Order: sequence, then C-alpha cells, then structure tokens
Amino acid sequence: MINQEKISAFPEKPGVYIMKNKKGEIIYVGKAISLKNRVRSYFQSPANQPARVASMVSFIEDIEYIVTDSEIEALILECNLIKHHR
Repeated sequence: MINQEKISAFPEKPGVYIMKNKKGEIIYVGKAISLKNRVRSYFQSPANQPARVASMVSFIEDIEYIVTDSEIEALILECNLIKHHR
C-alpha cells in the first residue's frame, strides 16, 4: 500500500503517473495537471469514489511518475504509454 509520505513527495506539476500491483505489473496509467493532487485523490475516502476506482486502489503497491512541461505533453505521453503497455 502507498503511504502518505510518498504521495506528499509528488510534485505539483503536470505529468503522467503509472500505478503498479505487487507483481510490478502496470494496472493504470493516467495524466494530471498536478501529480500530487491527482494521486492524492485516489487515496481519499472510498465512499466518495466509484466502486471500480476503490477496487483498483486496493491493488496499488507502487506509483511512479514522469513530469512533463505541460498538460498537452502529459496527454501525449499518457496515450503513448497506454499503447505501449496494452
């Protein structure tokens, strides 16, 4: 499970985040205007999340991120990473 210290260390910059399960397999790739705020939102109260998101969060063991210069770059990188890892 991801600890709050790790999330707090995420930058408030645009980029892409890559969520992995305990086997190191990628389970989700997403983009964000603020990596810190977006990733933190996954770990708020599960009552405020759709069931599929709450379920996915239970499998997250690690999160990596790649900072980009803009939201557009993040969108393009996200698309390319999804195609590559599909």
